[in-house]
Amino acid sequence: MAYSGNKWYAQQYQDAVMQLAQQQGSKMRPIVFTKTVDSEKVNFERLGETAAVAKTTRYTDTPNVEMVHSRRVATLSDYHWATMHDWTDGVRMLVDPKGAYTKAGAWAMGRAIDDLIIAAALGNATDDAGSSVALPAGQKIAEAGTAGMTLAKILEAKRILDAAEVENEDRYFVLGSQQLEDLLNVTEIKSADYNSVKALVEGQIDSYLGFKFIRSERLSIASSKRKCIAFQKSGLGLGIGKDMTTKIDERPDKSYGWQVYMAWSMCSTRVEDERVVEVQAHEA
Repeated sequence: MAYSGNKWYAQQYQDAVMQLAQQQGSKMRPIVFTKTVDSEKVNFERLGETAAVAKTTRYTDTPNVEMVHSRRVATLSDYHWATMHDWTDGVRMLVDPKGAYTKAGAWAMGRAIDDLIIAAALGNATDDAGSSVALPAGQKIAEAGTAGMTLAKILEAKRILDAAEVENEDRYFVLGSQQLEDLLNVTEIKSADYNSVKALVEGQIDSYLGFKFIRSERLSIASSKRKCIAFQKSGLGLGIGKDMTTKIDERPDKSYGWQVYMAWSMCSTRVEDERVVEVQAHEA
């Protein structure tokens, strides 16, 4: 890409930097289960359901209930970002761009974390035998027609989680702006008679039917179907091998220009299928 920093060369009317519209960092990281790791492969350990044993006589032998152990495995991915600022440009600018560059880089790295989590939520997970595990059909609410996001789909997602005895706490629903508009036109959601959240007044939906709603434009779309995600926090895992690192240094090998550099090493997986529901919505 051709150098474009000369567009910031000093002009009388320009004395500040405006960041163009963009998602400012990660929206998904705070709402998934995270763990710090120190190895290339990250294990998310799982313990299965057991059953109590009836005691039918006095002094019977104490039962030994076999526990069901399993795990999901994820492999660390490394991401980095860097940009340069030549000292010759600095003397021609009214602003020092290093702070703005750092902010822009941090936002880009945050968006990459969201992409990692979203791909893990709806893609194949890896079990302890190294086999790929697709999200089961029973965890998907498909849209064969042209219906957008509907109250019925949210209710179905809630039913799927409830039927699996998934905790009511920390449930989230990630959807796009089109789906948010769909829901803001649903009477039960926009009316104070049904919903304590003043959806139309605020122009957004905070919580409804036990879900905290998060808007993201990074959800995948194929064949005019946006794949939204309803999930409980423990259902998605983020392993952090190296958290975000930022360095701003002079580069002697580049005429002592300044370099802003960022990096992280993380991985993500769907820890439990029953805690994740794919909800499709038509989006023209």
